[in-house]
Amino acid sequence: MLPFQVLQQKPYGKAVDVWSIGVITYILLCGYPPFYDENDANLFAQIIRGEYEFDSPYWDEISDSAKDFISHLMCCDPNMRYTCEQALTHPWINGNTARTKDIHCLVAPHLKKSLAKRNWKKAFNATAAIRQLQMLRLSSISHAAAAASTSAASS
Repeated sequence: MLPFQVLQQKPYGKAVDVWSIGVITYILLCGYPPFYDENDANLFAQIIRGEYEFDSPYWDEISDSAKDFISHLMCCDPNMRYTCEQALTHPWINGNTARTKDIHCLVAPHLKKSLAKRNWKKAFNATAAIRQLQMLRLSSISHAAAAASTSAASS
């Protein structure tokens, strides 16, 4: 998942890494990515607009402090986004605001499902690419045969 500065082909610095940490933290806490769409153009538009949610029931057990941390890391405006130093001083990181509840049983199924979708999409794209290559090969063979036929007829 590319940060929107990369998608917009703008120069970028450490703020992109901070955004990526926000995305990774989001995934680790709920088991699925903050942005998702089958269509890449729609996915990129979501990323650029910063459209994500803390969906219930998946985020119900996650502290408000964790959500605040992620929101500051994934702020669309890189000038308003937390710096590394600010992130390290956030109460969720250096305080006692994280809940002690084990969320593994809540996160693991969603993470597995998300990974399965990603693998399925890769397999689909690979199959489509192979099919396209086969079509190109058949097309070039038929063009070569037509050229040979035309050449033989004119001799």
